This record gives sequence, C-alpha cells and structure tokens, in this order.
Amino acid sequence: MTRASKPYLGGVRRTADASHWCPVSSQSPISARVVLLCGPSGSGKSLLAARSGLPVLRLDDFYKEGDDPTLPLVAGSSDIDWDHPGSWDADVAVDAIERLCRSRRTPVPVYDISRSARTGEGSVDIGGTPLFIAEGVFAAEIVGRCRELGLLADALCLSRGPVRTFRRRFLRDLREGRKSVPFLLRRGWRLMRAERSIIARQTALGAYACDRDEALGRLARAAVAGRPRADTDASTPT
Repeated sequence: MTRASKPYLGGVRRTADASHWCPVSSQSPISARVVLLCGPSGSGKSLLAARSGLPVLRLDDFYKEGDDPTLPLVAGSSDIDWDHPGSWDADVAVDAIERLCRSRRTPVPVYDISRSARTGEGSVDIGGTPLFIAEGVFAAEIVGRCRELGLLADALCLSRGPVRTFRRRFLRDLREGRKSVPFLLRRGWRLMRAERSIIARQTALGAYACDRDEALGRLARAAVAGRPRADTDASTPT
C-alpha cells in the first residue's frame, strides 16, 4: 500500500459521492498526456513524482474500500491482499486520467489507507501543462488502456532493490501508522521476496524499468516533447 491521502495540487476537498462520475466525452480533444509511474511499494515513486515538478495524480487513492466483497485475500491467510490488482478500481482511475487529458480537471476520491476507506472527494487540475504523472503500484495495469486511448506519453517502473525497498517501505508505513506492525512485517517480507516478479510483471505490461536518475531524464524529455511548438509562420505575410 502507499501513502495516506494528502492535498492534491489544485484540489478542493468535499463530500465523497462518486455516483455522478461518468466517462468524459471522447469528442473532447486530447490536450495533455500522462506518464504512468509504477514500481514496488516503497520504491520512491511519490518522491520522484514530487521532484519532477509535474502535476501528479495519485492512483493509490483509487483503492477499493475495506468492506468491498470483491477484495482478494492473501493465499492461506485472512489478510486482504492490497498488492493484488483486484484491490484497486482501474476503471475509475482510467476515467480520471482521460478527464485530465481532455478537460484538464477531474474529481478524485480521498482515500485513508489506515482506515481502508474513502473519506471524501477532491479534485485535480493540471492547468496548462501538456504532461502529468499518474503514480501508483498498479499504474502498469492500465498502460495498454491508456495507450489505446491515445493518452500515454511514457510508462516507467522504478526499481531500487528488494532490501532497500523493504527498509524504506517498512519505516514509512510504521511512521504513518498505516496498518498493525505484524501486518506490515508479513506484507514486507512477502513483497521483498516477490519484488523481482513484481517488476517483471510491470515491465511485461509495458513499463520501462529504470532507476531514479534515468526516470527523471525520461520525464524531462517527455515534458520537452509535449510542449507546443512555436508558430514560426505567425509573422509570415499571407
């Protein structure tokens, strides 16, 4: 699981009600594109996204609520498997990304990880930027859908190494009180052993595996490529 909810760039909190959400019209032109940023929990996605200076959509706020009967369980236990794609609402996440790409603003849920519940609703406004980041552990799951919709600028999978990721994830989750210590230890050990297979799955889905510095370089190039070209013909007489 990733971090607890924090204010969104340009977000305004209000009472949660997703019943009015509907897909943005496909007739609206695409005016921005997304970089999907994935990687194992604790790999530094949030810090990288913040360092990039680009607007950020936090995909981990699209987790299902703790009483959802469709939530998957860890094999052989009663723990909810929050690292399984089935614990996350991909459809609503893709809809939010498409809204940002077409209308530059979208409603988003506010998710409290310690309570496993949506506690409100906010909004994200990317302003006039041609590029934004959507980051989360399940970002790779929607690479194909975003590409088919013409929304994708790049897809990156951040990797730091299993031991380093384990330590960073555990200290972060403990500090933020996300779950009980026994749960965090069980989950952390399981994820450390599975990290290589997690990265293999995410790259197979279309994400490019890289470290922080290479990711920042690719983000910078994508931002330059997404800028509108100067109108060199503006002063040419007609």
